[in-house]
Amino acid sequence: MECLTDPFVAYDYFGRALLALVLAGATCAALGAFVVVRRMSYIAHGLSHSVIGGAAVAGLLNVSLLLGAGVWAFVSAVLIDRVSRRHGLHADTAIGIVTTASFAAGIAIISAARDIRLNLDAFLFGSVLGVSESDVLLIGTVAAVVAAVLFARYRPLLFTTFDPGVAAAHGVRVGRCEALFALLLTAGIVASMRVLGVLLVAAAVAIPPATARLLTNRFERMLLLSAFFGAAAAVPGMYLSWYADIASGPAVVLSQTALLALAWLYAGALRAWAAASA
Repeated sequence: MECLTDPFVAYDYFGRALLALVLAGATCAALGAFVVVRRMSYIAHGLSHSVIGGAAVAGLLNVSLLLGAGVWAFVSAVLIDRVSRRHGLHADTAIGIVTTASFAAGIAIISAARDIRLNLDAFLFGSVLGVSESDVLLIGTVAAVVAAVLFARYRPLLFTTFDPGVAAAHGVRVGRCEALFALLLTAGIVASMRVLGVLLVAAAVAIPPATARLLTNRFERMLLLSAFFGAAAAVPGMYLSWYADIASGPAVVLSQTALLALAWLYAGALRAWAAASA
């Protein structure tokens, strides 16, 4: 039991960091359920990379890193939607164009303006060192807002996710729903990058929903299981980060991958048992 309690005793930030990871994991995974069903997991990867451009601009202007990254990522999400819808390009192509351009712009700015203060290791891979109460409050606020909006606008968002054309024919304002979801996804990614890292937050969006998808065909259950797996993976991930002395982002993603492997084995065993019983 001491191995479970020692980190809490040794460092007071451990509990805050664990709570931040749980909230971030659940939030990203819940949003990821919609992303995975849309078969657009690449958009989370793209948006997480695009925030580097916003972070570089924020550092250049000496303004809030989160503000710069958030605004930049939301604009990128809107551009991706507009380019793919109005110019006939596939969504993956639009994501590649917008996000790689944003990433390149960020690297160019960082390279040119060498006085920008940006801890790239922590920014790219996440860090739980020095997680403050304000960090937890930010992630908790975003998690609460995402949960409230998903609950209040569940049916329109679900309808738009499965069939935008039919949704529009039934009076759903698809454009507004898409913009709302882009805003939620951006907020979740930006709030979580403090502890998960820019390069790995996309995995937190994709892996837990993929795990849930192996266990159920109903979207409601998939949504709840996604949030549960996202939160649950944070616990062993935090301890792995602590004892193995590795960044929090990779540790959480490894835990999520382990859960995915267990779910895959379980689903395979169920299929084999069903086939043998038939």
